[in-house]
Amino acid sequence: MSQTVILKVPMSCEGCAGVVKEVLETMEGVESLDINMAEQKVTVKGKVKPDDVLQIVMSKRKRATLWEAEAKPADNAAGT
Repeated sequence: MSQTVILKVPMSCEGCAGVVKEVLETMEGVESLDINMAEQKVTVKGKVKPDDVLQIVMSKRKRATLWEAEAKPADNAAGT
């Protein structure tokens, strides 16, 4: 089943984005990807697992998180 995985990945230059793009293009199951440097956001679509996508990006970029994980603390704080 195809799904969308969104990561928050700190990228300061085209070289950083290129490294992320290169590693994801070689990942099995990836159908498409979009890198938005302004938002520090990487969107991957395909037959992939979120944890697998995160791990492969973290193998090249030390800091990366699932986008949803970034949003959860704010959601929890607002709901209390």
